[in-house]
Amino acid sequence: MFSAPRLEIETTLKDFLERITRDLSEISAELTPVSAEITSFLATGKRFRPLFAYAGYLAAGGQNDGAQLKNMLKAATSLELLQACALIHDDLMDGSDMRRGAPAVHRYFENYHLENSMRGDKTQFGLSAAILLGDFALIWADKLINESGLSDEQLRRLLPLNDLMRIELIAGQYLDVRESAATTSSVERALKVARYKSGKYTIERPLHFGALIAGSSDETNSALTNFGIPLGEAFQLRDDLLGVFGDPETTGKPAGDDLREGKRTVLTALAIENFSTQQADIFNAHYGKLNITTEQISELRDIITEVGAPQKVEALIEDLTSSALQALKSEHISENSKPYLNELALMATKRKI
Repeated sequence: MFSAPRLEIETTLKDFLERITRDLSEISAELTPVSAEITSFLATGKRFRPLFAYAGYLAAGGQNDGAQLKNMLKAATSLELLQACALIHDDLMDGSDMRRGAPAVHRYFENYHLENSMRGDKTQFGLSAAILLGDFALIWADKLINESGLSDEQLRRLLPLNDLMRIELIAGQYLDVRESAATTSSVERALKVARYKSGKYTIERPLHFGALIAGSSDETNSALTNFGIPLGEAFQLRDDLLGVFGDPETTGKPAGDDLREGKRTVLTALAIENFSTQQADIFNAHYGKLNITTEQISELRDIITEVGAPQKVEALIEDLTSSALQALKSEHISENSKPYLNELALMATKRKI
């Protein structure tokens, strides 16, 4: 169903990264590791965000062929670079070692520092380089939109939404950092983090991104919000479960990574609400400890399961997905887009990675 738009997204990304590599090499050969790492980082991915933009474009009556579609997909590919910025900085803030089965960007540059026998502290070098590469990705996202071939009118509609999406994303990142430092847990706060840190920029805003390029009405934008908000939250709740129970061979991240990082998610908030005193003591002894052992991760998984938190999160995912699919019945969403939106909903909530 998505083979044609996915191919266009991959081609756009490949061509753009090749140009970035050339541009940076003209500045200095010492920037080669920067272009090499962003190229490697973006070599794989589910491409959910540009695909949701594609579905939003169709939902607002955009044509499924021709130059307009091609230009829209070029612009929508910028969402992969926005996500790269978010993930690079997120891994740095969380102290994550792995991403997509490879060293996280700050770890990559730590290794680069070590392998080249450079002066100074390798950890600080890695952190600094990762911050800058994330900043590069954010700039490159704008560059790709500006070079996409969209008309002035389309850009006028799109750019305020693009700004809002980035503001919401960074606000969500801060709320996530703050929640991890909070002395209490809250399902309500964790849901807000899920909405702003991930859900909105993954689903709702990409839908609006494509729809605005097509010239959507307020009614269509509202209908897409009714679909996108609950689905975005369900998407992040699935991420929460994978962060604790996911298979490292599939997720590309260490087992129980969220437990090691001390993530305050809906899953952990629900568990904490129902722990016995003994379970709470075990949880507090190991949760958020970077040196947590495999056995301790297994113990935390067991007590989270014992109080029924995973089942409650699964039920929330089902309810939220059902609400999103119910919203697809809106007459303000083009009929030919609904199979695409339905398929993306299933891909986002039933995934293993």
